[in-house]
Order: sequence, then C-alpha cells, then structure tokens
Amino acid sequence: MKIGTIGQVTFALGLAVLALLAIRLWIIPSQTQVSVDSAAQQLSNIDLGKVPKFTEISDIPTKKQTFFNYFRPAIEAQNQIIIHERQFLLAVIEQIDNGLGLSEADNNRLTSLLNKYQYDVKSFTRNTLTPLLKRIDIIPIDMVLIQAANESGWGSSRFAIEGFNFFGQWCFTEGCGLVPLARTDGKTHEVAVFDSPKDSIIAYMINLNTHPAYRVFRSIRADLRAQKVKPTAEKLVYGLINYSERKDEYIDELLEMLKHNKQYLQGNNANA
Repeated sequence: MKIGTIGQVTFALGLAVLALLAIRLWIIPSQTQVSVDSAAQQLSNIDLGKVPKFTEISDIPTKKQTFFNYFRPAIEAQNQIIIHERQFLLAVIEQIDNGLGLSEADNNRLTSLLNKYQYDVKSFTRNTLTPLLKRIDIIPIDMVLIQAANESGWGSSRFAIEGFNFFGQWCFTEGCGLVPLARTDGKTHEVAVFDSPKDSIIAYMINLNTHPAYRVFRSIRADLRAQKVKPTAEKLVYGLINYSERKDEYIDELLEMLKHNKQYLQGNNANA
C-alpha cells in the first residue's frame, strides 16, 4: 500500500517522536548517570587529612573552631551525596509516572540505594518508592557538629582518639569495637571502631536515616519539608530523644550547645 503525502508526513513525525523517546530513555539518562556518579565519587573521596590533637589545644575558642573547621567538609560532602541520591529518586519516580522504563544502570543504582537505606520493596512504583524520601534527606550540618562535639568531648574522648568514633555509636558483636570501661554488668555492647573520622560521619548519618529509633526524627523532617520549612538543627534535635538514655536532658543539653556555640558555627559559615 502506498502512503500519501499526509501519510508520509505523519509517518515521519512518528519516527521523530520515537527517536526523541529513544534519546530520552537511553542517551540522556546515561549522560546523567555518568555525571552523577562522577560527582558522587569525587565527594566520597574527600580526605580530611590528619586529625588535629584536640586534647593539646588549651585555648577553648580555638579548640571549638578547629573542631568545627575540621569536620565540616566531610559533613557537607555527605549531604551533597544525599542530595544527589534524593534527586535521583525523585527523577525515577517521575519516570515511572510517565510510563518510562528504567535503564539497567538506573535499576542498579536504585537497588543500591534500597540496600544502603535498608528499605525493602517488591516493585518499583510511586507508592512504594515515595516513603523512601523520608530516609534520603540531609542532616543539618550544625546538628552533626554539635552532636560530634557532645559525644566525643570535643574530640578528646578515648573512643574518638582510639577508634575515630565521634558519635558514641555502639556495635553488638564481641570484638567489634572498644569495650567501655564503665560498662554495666550484663551489658554486651561495645563502642564501634572506624577507619577514619569520615567513616564515623557516614555511619552516623545512615544511622539517623534508617534506624527505627529515629523514626520521629525523620517524620519531623518530612513534615517540615511538606510545609516548605527548612529543617534546622533546633527543630530536628527533638527527634533525637532516643539517642541517649538521658532522653529530655540530652535534648536540652544539645539545644544549649547549639545556642552557646552559635558564634563558632556562624564563624564556620554554618548554613545548612
């Protein structure tokens, strides 16, 4: 059957649409994946350098500013990685809504995120993936800095010095870390040991974004997002009620530290 002039035009337009769709599905996602992976790799490779000897810094203001200055780059880098992950998830959800399939690279990256954030789904849909946005979100830099200062005694604790553990994180397998000298009889926990301060930061942020004990923290953050309100340390710190056995006293202590160290946080350009 011959195709008339109008038919030829329609046929040509159809081919053009198919070509554009092919570019959308394969070329653009591929380029985006490469750039995102490259950026994430650069952020992951950030090196904080040698840990300052905080115990030898006698001047308190100098110690505080040195502490914040040292840790900030790694915290910023991890938050940037999380932003990339969140943007990727939002793009995947939109792609699914538009009836477009996921490339093999996208599938692999999505599976990797599900494993990282300890989230299990049987199928990829808007309804199953949207709740993951509660876990893939940044943590205010000043909150991370203040908790690190609190839990490590401004970098002077035994666990910080011997195990690069600046957040008091526990592990529960014999030999997994350092045994607390004042551990209560019958307790089996140890304080985790990390290869670097950066690894301690990564583990801490994943812990807040995944552990059931911090579900309230993630809910507060998600509610603020829904209201288009910036999730600040002062607002989110209440979600750390289960971080310490001291509960409300611990929250009050963190709030006081945020208040009294504002000049050092601001001096360090704290804005996240």
